[in-house]
Amino acid sequence: MDDKKISNESNVLNEVFATIEKRKKDESNNDSYVSSLFKDGLDKILSKIKEECDESIEASENGEKDKIIYEYADLLFHMMVGLAYHNVKLDDIYFELERRIGKKKKDYTLDE
Repeated sequence: MDDKKISNESNVLNEVFATIEKRKKDESNNDSYVSSLFKDGLDKILSKIKEECDESIEASENGEKDKIIYEYADLLFHMMVGLAYHNVKLDDIYFELERRIGKKKKDYTLDE
């Protein structure tokens, strides 16, 4: 990683998410992969999340770090598309994660 530029991680996520939100507003942009996902709808977005999840699991099982990084980045990206589809902001996710810090699952879960 020494030869890579490391930015503030949340700034990178916020920048990518802002681009996703712009593409969401412009579904007619035929040159944009993200716009095409929004145009195709929730089923397409969910199928991409599932596909990337499966590929991330496969990469983890194979243990190749570069492939793991690549596939998990794809998964995170498509999850962000899903969040934007539902008008959920990254800050909502940051706040939820922060709410969980130092707590046992039973103390923050919605399932119980």
